[in-house]
Amino acid sequence: MNQPLVADPAPHEPALVAAAHRRQGTALPVWFMRQAGRSLPEYRELRVGTQMLQACADPEMVVEVTLQPVRRHHVDAAIFFSDIMVPLKAIGVDLDIVAGTGPVVAKPVTSMDDLDQLVPLTPEHVAFVTESVTRLVAELGDIPLIGFAGAPFTLASYLVEGGPSKDHSRTKAMMVGDPQLWAELCHRLAVISAAFLQVQVDAGAQAVQLFDSWAGALSERDYRERVLPHSQFVFDQLGERVPRIHFGVGTAELLPAMSEAGADVVGVDWRTPLDVAAARIGGQKAVQGNLDPSLLLAPWPVLAERVREVIRAGAKAPGHIFNLGHGVPPTTDPDVLTRIVELIHAEGPALRAEAR
Repeated sequence: MNQPLVADPAPHEPALVAAAHRRQGTALPVWFMRQAGRSLPEYRELRVGTQMLQACADPEMVVEVTLQPVRRHHVDAAIFFSDIMVPLKAIGVDLDIVAGTGPVVAKPVTSMDDLDQLVPLTPEHVAFVTESVTRLVAELGDIPLIGFAGAPFTLASYLVEGGPSKDHSRTKAMMVGDPQLWAELCHRLAVISAAFLQVQVDAGAQAVQLFDSWAGALSERDYRERVLPHSQFVFDQLGERVPRIHFGVGTAELLPAMSEAGADVVGVDWRTPLDVAAARIGGQKAVQGNLDPSLLLAPWPVLAERVREVIRAGAKAPGHIFNLGHGVPPTTDPDVLTRIVELIHAEGPALRAEAR
């Protein structure tokens, strides 16, 4: 039986905000994780000679990079150009983002003494973020800006491992072997992430996303006991001022637990169909996703049909924000993303209405 259509959004309410609040009607907003970045030639040209963390602290560059995919693709939201390590760098943690490797921490966390570097983040630490967001909101007009931060677990994994890890073995060992240290580490990071998001919201961001990139490495038990409370803290600190999106990779078995953290929207990677994901989280929250990024290299007729399949599956949720199941690969032809946006805007409402 077809589900009744949710009431249309209020006048002037951005489609993404309406979808997050489960009142989108048949409209279908779309944006792409990593839409601002390596796949765009104009981004690569702009970034020549500038390291990542330097770029994130330069309001002029942040504004331009954030706006580039909005101009090119006509997506329904902009994602703030930054990095999950920015707030840690801002409070004085000795780290760098190494090209081809990722975040590298000079002194990994191994004891309580190492937590002294994790002081509370204040707006003064990230004045460049306030300036960037304020300018972006003025430039974007009716298009919402999504702020973001790294979730406590993912930030903790970088601090404990010292950089990217395939198995997160040190992180998991600390989690279960020294639960007191782990809890204090994650609490401090939760306070920092919440403050970083709050700065963006105070400056005008109309939605936020909490990235828990590595949560999929955990069992449900460990996630519930050692991670969920800290992500929940972040969302609780934000309250309901703006829609909150929660995303992780490889989290099919964690979706029910993640939905309990308090976000309004659960991001789903490409491994789980959106109708299945919606059922797993109880059918009461909006979903975001979840085209497989690898398919962006497929022939257009094949890719277009996969886009339609995602739309139909997403129609089973009370709200759907179209996205990829992870970030845009750097080898993506930008014109393909533009065609996907055009398809979604042209066909999405009818496909969503028929599938409900």
